[in-house]
This record gives sequence, structure tokens and C-alpha cells, in this order.
Amino acid sequence: MDRRKVILLVGALMIALCTAFLARSLFTGSAAPSVTAAPQQAVPTGPRVLVAKRSLPVGTIITPDSVAFQPWPSELVSNAYFLEADSKIDSLLGTVVRNAVTAGQPVTQGSLVKPGDRGFLAAALGPGMRAVTVPVSARTGVAGFVFPGDRVDLVLTQSISGDSGPALNASETIIRNLRVLATDQRVSAENAEGKREVIAFTTVTVEATPKLAEKIAVAQTIGTLSLSLRSIADNEAELERSMAAGDINLPAGADRKTEDKLLKALATRPVDTDVTFVTGGDVSRFQRRSVPVMGGGNRQSSYNGPSAPSAAPMQAAASVAPPVPRGPVVRVARGNTVTEVPVGGK
Repeated sequence: MDRRKVILLVGALMIALCTAFLARSLFTGSAAPSVTAAPQQAVPTGPRVLVAKRSLPVGTIITPDSVAFQPWPSELVSNAYFLEADSKIDSLLGTVVRNAVTAGQPVTQGSLVKPGDRGFLAAALGPGMRAVTVPVSARTGVAGFVFPGDRVDLVLTQSISGDSGPALNASETIIRNLRVLATDQRVSAENAEGKREVIAFTTVTVEATPKLAEKIAVAQTIGTLSLSLRSIADNEAELERSMAAGDINLPAGADRKTEDKLLKALATRPVDTDVTFVTGGDVSRFQRRSVPVMGGGNRQSSYNGPSAPSAAPMQAAASVAPPVPRGPVVRVARGNTVTEVPVGGK
């Protein structure tokens, strides 16, 4: 082979190797950029103050999940703040937000009002709502485990008497999803063993619309009112039920924020529709499930017990007591006569 051609071939090969090496170095350097650690933000080392864990609008009842203590710069601490060294969250539970507090903002002493203070109920009530006090006992008040901010159902228990057999015992849920505003529960001083003594409450104040306030006032004269504590998850179930029934009409063109606000308001409103009830006959076969008749007449008693007080047919009244829930019935027509027969008994 010609010597000149060999030299050119070797030179071209050397140039190709140098080019490949430089290209490899260039791509390797760009694929592995250097990473520098971001400077860590300084953690405040000042006193721990009470801050809002979420947005607290006016009327919010303070619960354990709404506030917490966290460090705050010493130069920014105000005398109006709640300091962990001087305050306890337990002593603030049940208070109401009087001035709105944003998430992460310190809670000031002037932004909260305690039960019993002037303006407490006015701050706790929502627009257009009323405060109604219901008398309860350890038996009817969930054994004292109802606190401000909880939501309860109101159950009415009554006994309807008549001339035909024993009285009808009935219980019905008349209002659902009532917000508890306050109780008269008090925490006394420590006893000899160093434990706090809690005096159970005898009244509970709930939030209701003006119409529901009238309904509660009448219910107190009819029978005994009991509280049924609701689960937190029940609000979503109630909202889904309302949406399925078509009770919610979202405005056209509303943004997501407006829809969330509307749905939240609907999920927390008191409801007195779809009333449920239970009669004595649903609990025991020795109880009745229909309304006892009053006075004389030709209507036969509908007592479902083991035996009637008399072998002779009971005489019905010309005027019957006001209608109350009687359970399912079947209407039997014989000619021009229609008879209601209770069903579902054992």
C-alpha cells in the first residue's frame, strides 16, 4: 500500500477517536448536572402561641382539631396571643370565634368568646338562626357526652292513651342534624384525689331555624325529648341523600368555590323531613302499634296485646284523637265500607 495513503488513514482514525472522546465527555457532563442543597428555613425558636389549623369564620365553635400551639418569633409575640405556658387548649374548647381567623394566624384573646359571656350566643348563631334550650338528663342526653360543636338528632317519646286498651307508646325522630351551641356542664375544682369533677348538664342549647324553634317548643309539651348523637360522616350521607332526591339545585355557571360553599351550607342545615318512628308494637308483641280509640261508637279496638280487657267489642269514639304515626296499614274494601287493618305485627 502507498505510504502516503497509510499516513492519511491513520490520521483520519486519530481524528475520529478524538472527536468521539470529546462528544462523550460533552454528553456525560450535561446529563449529570450538579445539585446544590437549598438553604433550610430557620425554625422559630420563640414561645409557642395558639394558631388556627384551618380557616375559622365567625361563629365557629373551637374543637381540638381547629387550633394548636406552635413556635412563634419572639419579636412578633403580642400580649393578646394565647401562650402555651399560660393557657391550655382544654380551657378554650367550646368557645366561639367572634372575629374571623385565617389558617396559620395566631388566635387572639379578643377573637374568642366563652360560654356565659355577653354576646356568646349572638356570635355562635348563624344568619337567620335561633337558639333553643332543651331540658335533658343523663338518660336523654347521651350520658353527658354531648359537647358544643357536636350535631344531634332530636327524638320525641310520647304515650297516647284511649278507652280501648292500653296506651300507644311511640318514639319518633322529629329533627335531624341540629348543632349544639352550649351546655350547662361545669367542671368543678379538683377533689381530694386530685381529679376534676364534672357536673352533668341538665340543659342543651341547639341552633335551629325559627320554624324548627316553634316545633321544638311544642314537642316539649307533648312528651320527653332525647338527644341522639350523630357521626361526623353522617353529614356526607345526608348531603348525598338530598342530591339524589333532587332537593339541591346548583346555580348555572357557578364556580367550584361557590358550589363547595353551597353544598357545605346544605350539609349542615337542620332537617325535619322524612320523619322516622317506632311504636311499642315494633319493640314487643305485647304492645300495640295503632292509635287507641276514644269514647263510644261501633269501631272495634285495634289492641295487639295477648288479650283485650273485655270480651265485648270496644266502642269507638265519634271524635278520634289527633292522628299520630300508626305504622303500615292495609285498606280492605267490602262494598262501600273501607276498613284499615294494621300489618307487620308478630
